[in-house]
Amino acid sequence: MSSFTFFLILIAGFVTGFINTLAGGGSIISLSLLLFLGLPPNVANATNRLGILLQNMAAVRNFSRKGVLKYREGIGLALPTIMGAAVGASIARNISLKHLEFSIGVVMLLMALFILLKPQQWLNGTPPKERTIGRYILQGVSFFLMGLYGGYIQVGTGYFLLMGLVLLAGHDLVKANGLKVFIMLCYTPVAIFIFQSGKQIDWHYGLVLGAGNMMGGFLSSRLALKQGAGFIRWVLIITILFTALQSFGLVDLIQLLGLAQ
Repeated sequence: MSSFTFFLILIAGFVTGFINTLAGGGSIISLSLLLFLGLPPNVANATNRLGILLQNMAAVRNFSRKGVLKYREGIGLALPTIMGAAVGASIARNISLKHLEFSIGVVMLLMALFILLKPQQWLNGTPPKERTIGRYILQGVSFFLMGLYGGYIQVGTGYFLLMGLVLLAGHDLVKANGLKVFIMLCYTPVAIFIFQSGKQIDWHYGLVLGAGNMMGGFLSSRLALKQGAGFIRWVLIITILFTALQSFGLVDLIQLLGLAQ
């Protein structure tokens, strides 16, 4: 690995970790770069998970120290997500990114529209009036599906988790962010184990990427705690729109950020 490639991956990892922790969708940068560097889609998808693991370790530490993270609830939501991630990662061994790009773009645009139309629910949270068995089943199924998607492709999983934590669990964006990074920290090792069993992880690229992700995740989690839900909401809208544009092939974030020069 050349010095140029090393710093290219490190910078991309930092940007990815920063965006992922504060909102989501940053993985489209790291994934695009790994593909640009010549990794096969399934190897790039697997290698990207090392960065996800390390960024969330740093972010969980910050959220936990500030008392934002509720571990008991986090574990309850993480369990179905872990099961879904195991299924998704198993399917993803023979992934073809082209089959998912358009659908990711559509989902991102719909999500951005929903956040714009219902701002107060995202800013303040709306705790459910009744915690019924049906609601718990809905949460379990929803987080299993989010885990399946996360294990499969990862790009945009943070958006789905935030959506579930705000709309189903009733948290504001700051508390939801703390739970989001904890849930990701729980299911990512499972995905890594499955990918590594198929020898699909490039550890040289992955560890450099992870170092950048960790620095970005650490800084971003501190910023989220300081700036609050309103700031996170606008970052979320902007990153969702960029993720959608990248998925439709209308922009190239690698070129836009100057990482491919």
